[in-house]
This record gives sequence, structure tokens and C-alpha cells, in this order.
Amino acid sequence: MTYGAGVDVGSTQTKAVIVDEARRIVGRSLIATGANVTKAGESAFVKALEDAGLPRTAVGYVVGTGYGRYKVTFGDAQITEITCHGRGAQSIFPATRTVLDMGGQDTKAIKVGADGSVLDFSMNDKCAAGTGRFLSAAADVTGVSIDEIGPLALQAKIPVRLTSVCTVFVESDIMSYLAQKKTIEDILGGVHKAIATRTMSLVRRVGVEEEVTFTGGVSRNIGMVRALEEVLGTPLNVSDEGHFMGAIGAALFALERAQATAQGGAVAVGAARS
Repeated sequence: MTYGAGVDVGSTQTKAVIVDEARRIVGRSLIATGANVTKAGESAFVKALEDAGLPRTAVGYVVGTGYGRYKVTFGDAQITEITCHGRGAQSIFPATRTVLDMGGQDTKAIKVGADGSVLDFSMNDKCAAGTGRFLSAAADVTGVSIDEIGPLALQAKIPVRLTSVCTVFVESDIMSYLAQKKTIEDILGGVHKAIATRTMSLVRRVGVEEEVTFTGGVSRNIGMVRALEEVLGTPLNVSDEGHFMGAIGAALFALERAQATAQGGAVAVGAARS
């Protein structure tokens, strides 16, 4: 049995996935990245091996991805998270043509072909507005856990209008609305709507082609899913594997390379024997 592994070192969390020859996920892990990026990649990979019940030698190829991909020193190759998210999304939703990846520090809009290859992309990597970090800031100010803000946002009756989607100023905006006795639900509804509107301008650069698949850690936020669907005017594909999509894509690339290497070796042995 040949296995491939993908290690996605993100700004806040590191994910690792191991797939078998049938492209089934047999092991995974999710840990905080922390200050030591190299250690995070190694620890996530070890935990995924433990989850799969496999020895290190069973994995034929490892691909590192994410912003810290070059710190996956034990990896055999590094592939950008844009390419890996495109491949991962297409593997779960074959009709995917647009991928929206929202992580802790950046947001990406990716146009993909029928095979999951990247045709175009646009990203917001200079500012944390419209990312998981922005949502975390809103959660901190309102005193609500990050897991609760999505469901609460859905209960908004009159979402507030934020004057800025800058993470630096969101605290003062929210404090002002709290002083005006606005409800937490309406404030969070406004926060989610502001992010969705900002994200729409990013998606327009590559064009919205159905089907649209939402990936990244923020895809677990139901309030963000609904806000984006409303702004984009189309339903989103959302998988329980959304948080692991980059690692899944990396693992699939790793599997293919492991199989190619194994086949090459078999051909070489056959030629030598003949």
C-alpha cells in the first residue's frame, strides 16, 4: 500500500492529512502553529501518522503547503496553498470552478479548471480585514466565543453598518455600537456582512463561476457561509473537511508522486531483469 501525506502549515493552525491508494483519508491532525513553525509541521505529521496507525516508512511522499511550507524540512516537495486548495476542493466537489479560501490571516479567490488546476487567483494578503483574525477580534470585543459568533449572527434583525473593516479599528466600532445598546446579534450580523461584501470585491477579480466551494477554517462558521451566499447570490459547497482542504490537496499530490516513483522503480527493475 502506498500512502501520501500533506502538511499545511497555516498562520494560526497546522493541518496534516494522510491518504491511501484509494484516496481515502486514513489519518489527520490539527494543532496550533505557535512560534516554532518547523516544529508545528513535524508534530502535525507525527500525530497524523499516529491517527492512521502507520510508521513513518509507510508514507512514500510528503508535500508541504501553506505559508510555512518551506519549513516542512522533512517534506519531499512544497506546493502553494492556492494550488492545493484548488485540488482539494475539486476532489470533494468535482464540479467546483471557484474556490473561496478564508483562513486566519488572508482570503483567496481561486478559479479552477475541471481537473482542479488553478486558472487564476486573487488574494488579500496585505491586511487581515475579512479574515479569521477579523472575526476573532470581533469575538473578543463582544465577549462571545469564536464558535458562537456565526450562529448568533444569523439571529440579527437589523445588522449594523461598520464604518471600516480594518481589524485595527473594529474594536472601537463595536464598542461604539455596544454603547448605543445595539444587540450582540445585530453587531455580529454587521461584522459578517461587512466581511462578505469585502470578499465579493476580491472574487470579482477572478469571476464567480459555479460551483463555488468555501474552504479554510472560517468555512466552519455558518454565519459566514450564509452571508457569503447572500452577497454572491449562489449556494456554497461546504465540506466537513473544509478546514483540511489544503492538506488534502497536498496529500493527493504526494500520493500521485509516490505512485509515479514506485512505478518508475518497478519499470527500472523489470528492465534490469530483462
